[in-house]
Amino acid sequence: MLELKAAIMGIVEGLTEFLPVSSTGHLILVQEWIGFDKALGEDLAKTFDIFIQVGAILAVIVAYPDRFSSLVDVRLQTGFRGIRGIGLLICTSLPAMAVGFAARGWIKQHLYQSTAVAVGLIAGSLWILWTEWRRPVARTEGLDGLQWRQALGIGLFQCLALWPGVSRSAATILGGMLLGVHRKTATEYSFFAAIPVLGAAAAYEMLKSFHHIHSAHAILFGIGLAVSFASALAAVKWLLHYVGGHSFSGFAWYRLALAAIVLLFAVI
Repeated sequence: MLELKAAIMGIVEGLTEFLPVSSTGHLILVQEWIGFDKALGEDLAKTFDIFIQVGAILAVIVAYPDRFSSLVDVRLQTGFRGIRGIGLLICTSLPAMAVGFAARGWIKQHLYQSTAVAVGLIAGSLWILWTEWRRPVARTEGLDGLQWRQALGIGLFQCLALWPGVSRSAATILGGMLLGVHRKTATEYSFFAAIPVLGAAAAYEMLKSFHHIHSAHAILFGIGLAVSFASALAAVKWLLHYVGGHSFSGFAWYRLALAAIVLLFAVI
């Protein structure tokens, strides 16, 4: 049963990491519902949740091989490539990394529970609906047109996603749109912006919790990683197609419905 639960967690992570619905919020809820944290142990389950995010990182690399190869080519210095592209990602990543590191203990103690997730889901839903109603003017189209102030501004918006349920993807995309970035460009940038944040979180968590992990857990972690990668790759390709002709309002209504269910269970 642990292998099946690990696969379920991998599917949830992969499908929700890049959709504006909050992967962390979904992982917390599903983990409670299927009892994965009790079966594996709370500390190890949290490490597992962060580790399988590596699958989502790999999905972006596979989905954008040419863009990623030009991004890591330090000889390039224009557009979203080489030194400049890496610099833009650093500007976007540093605010959330700094706040997340400073408040990590408080966040896990007070916000990693279903009611807090429901509040984050509702807040993020209202943000989505407000942004779609406002219809901000897009002045920047294409990753190569991103400016430094936009990258930093998106990073500040991304700090809001430290509240589980808000969604890192939603914060990045909506923040980008409010700063004048085209909807599709903001969506693509959210994929790449996930790499340093998720990578740093996974590396830190693995180093901190390495003594909790034994060879017997390797299969569970491997299943979660593989399933997360496959489902994240499918989600990336689907979302890019979706944003070409749809708003994000549908995600907002889904989030509100999920929050209502969570709060109903909490009351019961």
